[in-house]
Amino acid sequence: MAVNFLTNENIWFDKYKYDDAEVQYHRHLHGSVPTNTPVENTARDSPAVQENGASNILRDIARARENIQKSLAGSAIQGADNELCSRVTSLEKENQNLHKEVEELRLTLSKLELRLSTMEKSLTSAKPLVPAPTQPSKPSTKQPEEDDDDLDLFGSSDEEESAESERVREERLRQYAEKKSKKPTLIAKSSILLDVKPWDDETDMAKLEECVRTVQMDGLVWGASKLVPVGYGIRKLQIQCVVEDDKVGTDQLEEQIIQFEDYVQSVDVAAFNKV
Repeated sequence: MAVNFLTNENIWFDKYKYDDAEVQYHRHLHGSVPTNTPVENTARDSPAVQENGASNILRDIARARENIQKSLAGSAIQGADNELCSRVTSLEKENQNLHKEVEELRLTLSKLELRLSTMEKSLTSAKPLVPAPTQPSKPSTKQPEEDDDDLDLFGSSDEEESAESERVREERLRQYAEKKSKKPTLIAKSSILLDVKPWDDETDMAKLEECVRTVQMDGLVWGASKLVPVGYGIRKLQIQCVVEDDKVGTDQLEEQIIQFEDYVQSVDVAAFNKV
């Protein structure tokens, strides 16, 4: 029974052999023990040697980890250096482009300044000379008679000049009034939207609209219209019109439309806008 029980267990009876072989292999790698030394004797009889081999393995593992970390750090630094170099290159290109644009702007500005100075010179050279004011004509000096010692020689000349200036002023005022009268006067207009409500749903809406459009006044122009449902089958008439504010008022429109009592129940202003 005991033998059958052990056969079902997974026991590695030869594990020490493999351990000895591994220790011997590592010793051979590091040159600590000759290869012809029996594995069994060295492995079993010298535990210090086994401990030395294990420490060598640990050192190898640590050295391998250190090399891996250095290689990873070197690759990361190299990637960062490559990225930095690419960014510096792009910045240098942008800087060169900016320098080119600034130089082009400077050239354009210098051309504009030269053109402006040329235009100023041409304007100053083409400026008409202001004529010198004409000297008023001197009155004729006639020898007065001996009996006219108190006569004012320059009185008639002053009166003529004042009359001439008055005539010129009146002529300018008349021209200004004629020019102002020829300008078209602005007529104030308004756009009005009216809600015309019937008595009931049996009201003839076409006849109602016809009656509304028969209202004619000076300064009144009827526009588009439509029927808008109110409820219970009743519809109201919405009609647009344009009126001159000085001639037609909303009260006049409502009074004229409300006279059609057979069709119209009420009139309201739905919208009022200046044109």
